Amino acid sequence: MAENAAADGMAGADGTPFDGAALLARIRQWAAELGFGAVGVADTDLHEAEPGLTAWLNAGFHGGMDYMARHGMKRARPAELVPGTLRVISLRLDYWPDAADAGANLADGQRAYVSRYALGRDYHKVLRNRLQKLAERIAAEVPHAYRVFTDSAPVLEVELASRNGLGWRGKHTLLLDRSAGSYFFLGEIFTDLPLPVDEPVEPHCGRCTACIDACPTGAIVAPYQVDARRCISYLTIELHGPIPEALRPSLGNRIYGCDDCQLACPWNRFARLTAEGDFAPRHGLDTARLVELFAWSEAVFAERTAGSPIHRIGHERWLRNIAVALGNAPAAPDVLAALQARADHPSALVREHVAWALARHGAPLAG
Repeated sequence: MAENAAADGMAGADGTPFDGAALLARIRQWAAELGFGAVGVADTDLHEAEPGLTAWLNAGFHGGMDYMARHGMKRARPAELVPGTLRVISLRLDYWPDAADAGANLADGQRAYVSRYALGRDYHKVLRNRLQKLAERIAAEVPHAYRVFTDSAPVLEVELASRNGLGWRGKHTLLLDRSAGSYFFLGEIFTDLPLPVDEPVEPHCGRCTACIDACPTGAIVAPYQVDARRCISYLTIELHGPIPEALRPSLGNRIYGCDDCQLACPWNRFARLTAEGDFAPRHGLDTARLVELFAWSEAVFAERTAGSPIHRIGHERWLRNIAVALGNAPAAPDVLAALQARADHPSALVREHVAWALARHGAPLAG
């Protein structure tokens, strides 16, 4: 009733009565012009997701990501996060770049594997800019109160997107779409416009367990449930301390993130290359050798990762991750020399991982 009353009293910038369906059609058109792959609209009632979120937090699956628990149920209550919100507009932006073959890169122990989403410019900046432009374009047509989000606040983006027809939640917990797989970013516009909502789509995972079987560390502990403490993306990006020794061999040559569950998913044969030039690989990160990257000084790291999502882990964790990968690499003189050169690094975190890597190769510390 309140939404109907709000719609009855609304008007466009030109004074014409509010027509939600017509406006949504224009939003889809504007979104396509901005490069978005799809648009979906959901209401703010996510109460059905709250028990699952609570159980996940109580199990400690969020690891050291304390902010996940700190925000509590606000994550599942958009109208509490942004008072006045009636609808959440979810948008999809493809990111899979025209890069070297991911499987071949993973199979070459001398090369570094960087998750494909992180090879180019930081998606937060690209996506947020597009979302802001779209929200402003909507406001020019029909004034509205809004706020845009790109991984920047407690938002259950996959839950919202699975409710508004953008796809369904796969067993790896990522969003899947029959025509686009899962290689895309999600962003949201919270708005007080009473737009018509989209219908959810049926899930199409069936009995497939490819993603679960492919996880190198067994982080997908059950269908639709990930223990972040075992996830390589968490270990190489979110974790600030030492990587648990028992999991280090399973990291292989993955130095930033992991794509294995997505690479194994049959639906990603329909994934499309991104048209966004900002997501193209920078500094040869899609084919770079571990020894080469391990030699980057802090200044070089800062310069070459500027504007990249990799920048936020800092040089210390960059070296930590690569030291593990070098410990897993085929033994070679240049690998051992690279590790020996960092054996007395000022950081205890780096030194410990270098020592572990040298021990894996049966090599002594320098000196």
